[in-house]
Amino acid sequence: MSSLTFSHTVTERFLRYVTIDTQSDPESPSSPSTEKQKDLGRVLAAELKAMGVEDAHLDDYGYVYGTIPANTDKKLPVICFCSHMDTSPDVTGKDVKPQMVKNYRGGDIVLPGDTSQVIRLAEHPALKNQIGNDIITTDGTTLLGADNKAGVAEIMDAAHFFLNNPDVKHGTIRILFTPDEEIGRGVDNVDMKKLAADFGYTMDGESAGCVEDETFSADGATITINGVSAHPGYAKGKMEHAIKIAAAIVERLPKEGCSPETTSGKQGFLHPISIEGALEQATLSFIVRDFTEEGLKEKEALLEGIVRDVMKDYPRSTYKFEVKEQYRNMKQVIDRHPHVVEYAVEAIRRAGLRPMRTAIRGGTDGSRLSFMGLPCPNIFAGEHAFHSRLEWVSRQDMEKAVQTIVHLAMIWEERA
Repeated sequence: MSSLTFSHTVTERFLRYVTIDTQSDPESPSSPSTEKQKDLGRVLAAELKAMGVEDAHLDDYGYVYGTIPANTDKKLPVICFCSHMDTSPDVTGKDVKPQMVKNYRGGDIVLPGDTSQVIRLAEHPALKNQIGNDIITTDGTTLLGADNKAGVAEIMDAAHFFLNNPDVKHGTIRILFTPDEEIGRGVDNVDMKKLAADFGYTMDGESAGCVEDETFSADGATITINGVSAHPGYAKGKMEHAIKIAAAIVERLPKEGCSPETTSGKQGFLHPISIEGALEQATLSFIVRDFTEEGLKEKEALLEGIVRDVMKDYPRSTYKFEVKEQYRNMKQVIDRHPHVVEYAVEAIRRAGLRPMRTAIRGGTDGSRLSFMGLPCPNIFAGEHAFHSRLEWVSRQDMEKAVQTIVHLAMIWEERA
């Protein structure tokens, strides 16, 4: 249990940060994908400087960097704490109006801006662990942005703690806030030489106490169908409609055990995310997810097999099947450095929580950072129901995340 004294600033920071619209845009080719992400970046860099983080700055790509120097004579690895500033393109992040349900007593939470939006206890069982806590939601008209501004606020509060408690020993700490994580481009332009860290932790997990050292491996698959065009009045025996071919492919996807809506745990899936096209050409885009590369290959072979089978009914049409790697299961890297997770587990325990090691049915910036030379598991930030108007986080969970960061830095120093 923690014997440190904390004067938390995390909630105040979080309530300010979520009102800044930082939604990323997958259709934009720029970096960052939206300039408004820099609005939060400028705030964070200025606040870090005001705290005493002398090198804090926002770069042209929308990344915020900062360093808290070591205050120990021991030789220690450099540890990075990372969170992303952008919010999901799925739901608007403009004009967020955070609400606080103080001393939550159980039951459903009706959101005041749109009373059809209800955080139902039956659908959000994690609320059972929040009795007596202060729950932060939106008014129901936007997402909240706890994914990942909870993590941002937690790292900022931990930085505030370190700089105001110089007697708490730690090694060099790097702070990294990224743009565009929600659209899969969160570390595209990170300067690893400038970051110069040995190990890292993303603060982007869900339930309090969780540490995640395993993610999906991920590919994108694109199928381009070239049909046969003909005048619809004279098309008999001639036309092979690309949209109909695409629809037949989707229709033949497995109904059970290989889709997001029918899988859980360590099961992977094939998931169509878009169909675009016309009579002569259509394009289907899929995401493919599994915890092993073998599982990915099996699902990609299954998908191409379906395509080949469908195409037998359209002998004069052709297709192109392309697969692009997106990210890989960070466990492949982290397993070579088990102490990185062991220290996080101990830090969670010292913060007064029961540690839980889980796997992410998705990815984080840490997935790619791990393969870029920075082994980087994921620690809880307290966010729930992300990418939706029902998103929520509790004040107490965010405070426990701050305490976990502090204990983690102390453990690295102790074990050096």
